[in-house]
Amino acid sequence: MSHQTGIQANSDLKKYFGKCRDGKLRVMKVSIENEQLTLAKHQPVKGSWEQDFDKYVPALIVEDQPCYILYRLDTTNSLGHEWLLLSWSPDSAPVRQKMLYASTKATLKQEFGSAHIKEEMHATVKEEVSLQGYRAHERGAKAPAPLTSREEALQELQLNEHNTGFGTDSRQSTIGGVSFPITEAAEQGIFDLTKGSYNYLQFKIDLEEEKIHLSKAAKISLEELPQQVPSDQARYHLYIFKHTHEGDHMASVVFIYSMPGYNCSIKERMMYSSCKGQFLEIIEKMGIEITKRLEIDDGKELTEEFLYDEIHPKRNLHRPAFAKPKGPPNRGAKRITKPSQAQ
Repeated sequence: MSHQTGIQANSDLKKYFGKCRDGKLRVMKVSIENEQLTLAKHQPVKGSWEQDFDKYVPALIVEDQPCYILYRLDTTNSLGHEWLLLSWSPDSAPVRQKMLYASTKATLKQEFGSAHIKEEMHATVKEEVSLQGYRAHERGAKAPAPLTSREEALQELQLNEHNTGFGTDSRQSTIGGVSFPITEAAEQGIFDLTKGSYNYLQFKIDLEEEKIHLSKAAKISLEELPQQVPSDQARYHLYIFKHTHEGDHMASVVFIYSMPGYNCSIKERMMYSSCKGQFLEIIEKMGIEITKRLEIDDGKELTEEFLYDEIHPKRNLHRPAFAKPKGPPNRGAKRITKPSQAQ
């Protein structure tokens, strides 16, 4: 996503990419320095790719600093040797650095040549940056992803639909809304939220690119939350609201859809409204349980009392007894009627 960061490979790295495919190089480390992709280190081939992996790769890792590692495998395709692209992004790294590297990876692939990259791997802890970690990644990539109960129900419904004949009177179900993909930086931000790296994320839709981007990630106080909501643009927000309810300490994830009235264009209002449902499904599939979904016009609405009452609505357990309304005043004496006696 070079259009996001504007970071490109410097001239030395571009030249090295041109001559590194002769079969003599095993691994290279690429870093972002002075807003450029830069060659940090490289090592030649010594043994097989399995033998060289633990010898070279762990030594290239710096604990708190993200980087890219291009590792040559011993397999080939029609274009030559195939490579593994390993993205190292430790949890302890600054949020801005992690977002920067996630947003620039597409540029690196383009500069190096995506067709030469056989596999991609993301690592956040040192145990993953080893041959054993790579083997575990391979097994995970080949195994089918576990389904949630909701996904299993949808899968069963789809199978039943495929096994049913459709006549002229049959009705087919449709899924409303528009589905825009999320960028890698947005996916990384949601992943880091689950690990407690921060408690607030803000997302925006690029209407031209038709993708959902992460526009802000931070640790903020509740008092700072209203200030994050733009007054002239729509946004999606995720916020972890920590509070106490009936003696229990709770951390509730709140999804906020902010739409500042008619300050936004019609297209923007339509896109944010249409994409909301599909985006929520993506978030929940990534393991985040959303406690409450809110729609607001103004960030000033986001007070502690408002969030608390939305998550824990008050229930009226003692309904007052029905009070018979009083009759109109001065309506005169009651009329007494006697039953007529049979003659």
